Parts: sequence; C-alpha cells; structure tokens
Amino acid sequence: MDNIAWMAWTLPSAIFFVLLACTLGVMTWLAAAYPEAERVGVLRIPTTRGDRLFISLITAAVIHLVWIALVGTDAIASVPLGENSFEISSLWLASAISLASAVAIFRTV
Repeated sequence: MDNIAWMAWTLPSAIFFVLLACTLGVMTWLAAAYPEAERVGVLRIPTTRGDRLFISLITAAVIHLVWIALVGTDAIASVPLGENSFEISSLWLASAISLASAVAIFRTV
C-alpha cells in the first residue's frame, strides 16, 4: 500500500470512483441488453449513450473546476457527530448542478 500512499484517499474520492465504476458497469450492461442506435439531438451530431456519458463527465469536470475557481471549497454547513463534526462542502452544490446537467444532456443531446 506504500506505492499509493501519495494519493489522498478520502471518503468522497472513494465514493466518486465506486460510483464511476458502477456507472460504467451499468452502461456496459445496457449496451449488451438494449443495443442502441445513434440519435441526433441539439448538437446535430449522432450520439450514443456512451457519447452522452462522456459529454456529461467532461461537463461535470468543467463545472467543478469553475466552481472551485469562483466559489471555492468552503464549508456551508457543519453536522455534529459525537465529539467531531462533519463539514458539508459547497462542492456538493456543484455536484447537484452537474447531476442536473447530466440529466439534461442525456435527454437532449
């Protein structure tokens, strides 16, 4: 485990990678179970589910980077848990915006 000690594994980063792996698993299962033909949306280019997922992930990365640059990562709330408290970062709002944009991308692109 010393070879990955340089990476700051936190609960949010672990959740992110687990959810990303689950998303890729579900997308693989959907591709096998329900093959899809390309469709043309508002971008006027043919896209598949995988294309829309890629566009959603890139959009989420840009939203988070812009959020960090403009707003920062300050805590917006603190939840007391026994002796310690759990701080809720403003990045959760960026995540909510990213999720809403992903839904819009999957419906319109």
